[in-house]
Amino acid sequence: MSFVDTLRQWDEAVTCVDREDISGAFRIFLSIQDPNSKICFDIGCLHLLSQDLDAAEKAFDCSIRRDEHLAVAFFQRGITFYRKQRYEESLGDFLQAFRALRGNQLIDYKALGLRYKLYACDVLNNVALAEAQLGNWEKAQENLVKALDFKTEAKLNNIDRALQSTLKQKVFKLVEFPLKCLFKPNKHYVAELEKKDYLGKAKVVASVVPQDDFSGFAPLQLQVEDRPTCPKEPEFLRALEGEPHTVLFEFVPETSDELAVVPGNIVFVLQKGADNWASVVFNERRGLVPYNYLERLEISLASKQNEGIRRPPNREPPTRPERKPGLTPSENSSGDLKPKDDQSTDNSYIVKVCFTFNFSISVPHGSTSAILIERISKKLNLPSTAVTLSLTPEADEQSVIDANTDMESVWSHANGRRITLWCNTKEQTDVKPQNDIHLVALHSYESSNPEDLTFHEGDTITVLSRVNQDWLEGQCNGNTGIFPASFVGEVPVNGQ
Repeated sequence: MSFVDTLRQWDEAVTCVDREDISGAFRIFLSIQDPNSKICFDIGCLHLLSQDLDAAEKAFDCSIRRDEHLAVAFFQRGITFYRKQRYEESLGDFLQAFRALRGNQLIDYKALGLRYKLYACDVLNNVALAEAQLGNWEKAQENLVKALDFKTEAKLNNIDRALQSTLKQKVFKLVEFPLKCLFKPNKHYVAELEKKDYLGKAKVVASVVPQDDFSGFAPLQLQVEDRPTCPKEPEFLRALEGEPHTVLFEFVPETSDELAVVPGNIVFVLQKGADNWASVVFNERRGLVPYNYLERLEISLASKQNEGIRRPPNREPPTRPERKPGLTPSENSSGDLKPKDDQSTDNSYIVKVCFTFNFSISVPHGSTSAILIERISKKLNLPSTAVTLSLTPEADEQSVIDANTDMESVWSHANGRRITLWCNTKEQTDVKPQNDIHLVALHSYESSNPEDLTFHEGDTITVLSRVNQDWLEGQCNGNTGIFPASFVGEVPVNGQ
């Protein structure tokens, strides 16, 4: 079968799925000779939709054989094994999907024709669930704590709920793939299948705007928009500046201010020291990496849009340069790293504290709960008796950290000497807010960034804070994020 015929049938099959004609899609898909990995993936998704797990497994096997780097295929086959209660094989596929992410927060498959983002935290959620089904509750907790390092704000609640379930040794929810979301053929190739009439047919058009006396070949422009334009994003949410570099060799950190990277990662160099160490940003984290492990990356969309990631050279990594005082990673706006006046020694723990704002502190190895609470209360300028710490957002009996807590079990949740805790004050826990501000969505807003809040027209939004005159922070449908103020309007509290 020629490429053109395959392309035409592929396009017809996904069109049938859009029309809810699943049987027609099956008939066309199965008639394609020598299908590629994406088509095999689509067939597997339709078999899952039809609850034919054996056929789905074979289809995903075929997809993986044709492309062993397709992480989403391992993810889908892991879900298939999980439904068949083959938890060990499910665990193996989820781990393979996580390795295929290569340390990145997500893979966006939009450029390959699939409108789906595979998040590392979702994969780790399923890894933890498979471990839980096998009775390995400690490993399940470890993977969920690891997922917190890859989370986005939209995924935070799911991970927190799963972590709380593991503390009670209860099975939590599997993150599944939307089955009707399929790989589609390149729309530019599909457009070439149709015969073109470059001259077209003559048309007489008239503007609905009396003052519009334009004449020419440009089409009529939209005169009135049905929704406001999205304001400029707040400054602190813009991408961090820095020069892009490719990582050539795997680097394993030896101190808490160094950053782990593997070949193929893209990092942004903020500052290079005289001792051949560089302060870089990777996955919204800052840290130090030897500069001789990196290679400057020239980004040009025009010349390199089809160029893949360069393979690292087949040679040993250079020797680790000596550290000289002076170059340290600085604090970023998200609070993931420690401030300059709060840097830790090599045997210290970095504690990220989630409060009404996020901040980090450094505490000595094996610190007691009293020392930990004292450091946080000093940071907040509050008495230690007013501070409540917990391992999860919901401060219950099992997660609260106090004088009776076994701190060894608390520090066991640390990942690379880093741990995330949640902090409340008595004013927050004992007094219920009486004057919440509620808004109603006048227009639907689809988030373009992990920090944004997605909602639909008519949804009710609780305002948490004002970012600036154009953007607000709020909660809707269990999610928290920022959104344009022009997309919402006021509504009386008693009218909800």
